[in-house]
Amino acid sequence: MTVPTTGRRERKKAATRQKIADTALRLFLERGYGSVGIRDVAAEADVAVTTLFSHFASKEALVFERDDDFEQRLTQAATGRAPDEPLIPALRREIHALVRHCTAESAAPVWRMIEESPALREYEESMRLRHAQSLAEALAAATDVPQSVTACRTLARFVIDAYALAREATDPQAAVDEIFEMIEAAWQVTCPSVSGRQGPAGRGGPQPG
Repeated sequence: MTVPTTGRRERKKAATRQKIADTALRLFLERGYGSVGIRDVAAEADVAVTTLFSHFASKEALVFERDDDFEQRLTQAATGRAPDEPLIPALRREIHALVRHCTAESAAPVWRMIEESPALREYEESMRLRHAQSLAEALAAATDVPQSVTACRTLARFVIDAYALAREATDPQAAVDEIFEMIEAAWQVTCPSVSGRQGPAGRGGPQPG
């Protein structure tokens, strides 16, 4: 069976993007983030600088190469839920998944590098704000949530901050559950008619797979 050209093209683009990201991270960890330039990454990955910039808008973006994926998963959790799936547990499930990814043993050197770089810390903060804005817009578009703009923005910030707080906790997964118990309580006050149908989002609620 012939594979469609579009499929091959998209797979090739994805493979090139991943190669660039993997090469950049390896160089950053080996030599130090500040000692590696865009041209160094492009040369090592055997791509043109223009090709690198067609996949990544900045040097900082090379470190956060799953940024778009996480943002899409969060907004999908808000707007793409099954009709009977409650909102808060769906968001909690995605935060659990992100925290698992970011607290894996292999991620520790990357986070040390981020903490040591003002540019990367600033980029991460701007990334979290962008994710919160996207999630707030997705919540506003969810037809089963009788929300106000302020309520959507507040919930979105709480959800994004839950990830950052849990990542630094001694027991990250337990921290996610603890934080989401508070998020659920706040959401019940804001949208009692919706929250009442959802049940608890904490330890007694549906657990992530």
